[in-house]
Amino acid sequence: MLSAFLHAPTLSFLCSSSSSPQPQPKPRPCLSSMASSSLVRIAVVGDVHDDWDLEEDANALQFLKCHMDLKNLSDKRLRGNAAGFGALHRQVPLSSLSNQCDFGNENLELVQDVAALNFPKAVILGNHDSWSTQQFSSNYALDNLMISNSAHLFLFRKKDRVQLQLECLGQEHVGYKRLDFPLLKLSIVGGRPFSCGGQQIFRKRLLSARYGIQDMEGSAKRIYEAALGTPEDHLVILLAHNGPTGLGSELNDICGKDWVFGGGDHGDPDLAQAISHLKETTNVSIPLVVFGHMHKELAHGNGLRKMIVVGTDNIIYLNGAIVPRVKRSTNETSLQASNSDGTYRAFTVVEILNGQVNKISESWVSVVGNETTLEEEHILFKSNGQSSR
Repeated sequence: MLSAFLHAPTLSFLCSSSSSPQPQPKPRPCLSSMASSSLVRIAVVGDVHDDWDLEEDANALQFLKCHMDLKNLSDKRLRGNAAGFGALHRQVPLSSLSNQCDFGNENLELVQDVAALNFPKAVILGNHDSWSTQQFSSNYALDNLMISNSAHLFLFRKKDRVQLQLECLGQEHVGYKRLDFPLLKLSIVGGRPFSCGGQQIFRKRLLSARYGIQDMEGSAKRIYEAALGTPEDHLVILLAHNGPTGLGSELNDICGKDWVFGGGDHGDPDLAQAISHLKETTNVSIPLVVFGHMHKELAHGNGLRKMIVVGTDNIIYLNGAIVPRVKRSTNETSLQASNSDGTYRAFTVVEILNGQVNKISESWVSVVGNETTLEEEHILFKSNGQSSR
């Protein structure tokens, strides 16, 4: 995520006819004054890939005192007590999480646990969350299982695991829609679910059946339309599984292909086109685009990926795919006070101060039992506009 979309192609549906001039966007009120004296802290978790423990991550999030949790699901297994996690976040007002997920190869149990969390969050499913299902199961008799006993006849309708995941998440799955948080003066707009990056649409039959999407232009239009109608005093954060095109083609660029010689841009063209059109035709304030999919650690031991880019228009593109996001610690290191091993757990923490992105950091929280400390913090961005990576 990162980089301006100056060279993104303009879609045909974005063009105005010669007889109808392009409508001019209405001026929006100053967001900094509307959100004055306010601090919102958001935890971003991308591509968990099995590294999620509900109790330990709950302790870490409580320590970070985040207002929102954004998740990019794929390849995750949750362990622990969902009720305990919800109770934790009730102690921190408006705590929330953002997740651009790959929960884990259609891991329904994990998604059910995430959905049960009682705090503000937004989620978008990734390619691993539709790993096996290529089309939704039918609602008709061929997919039904009938079981009878002496007194009753029961009809069980078979549903695929993608459909069940979407039902569990409900409104918190933001694919092609907007989720408003009025108390935070914040709206989350979702990109294309199940994205695998690049020029081709992944799981086209799923997208066609649920969202009516046939091609990239239709997908870009749906993302664009989801942002329309955003409350005038809200900031918009775009949440997608993969980032947009236009952010570079080197193997270590934020959406660069690191698995083939010579690299290449593996961003989503529909997301780039939607952002470009929103900038051209609206006054929607988009300070931040959040995604995952492109892992920080490059293939074949080629080093680390750039995880943040600030575009020429000051939009910040943030990649939250720190994989693996959990490291084991021992009492021989900095955890000498503990009798048991603990973990270091990664979150990307975004601070929005007075309506503007103030700070972004990669934070590693040490969790040993009920004890939590900040083990490492790497500053990715500060409000002077300088990104450090």
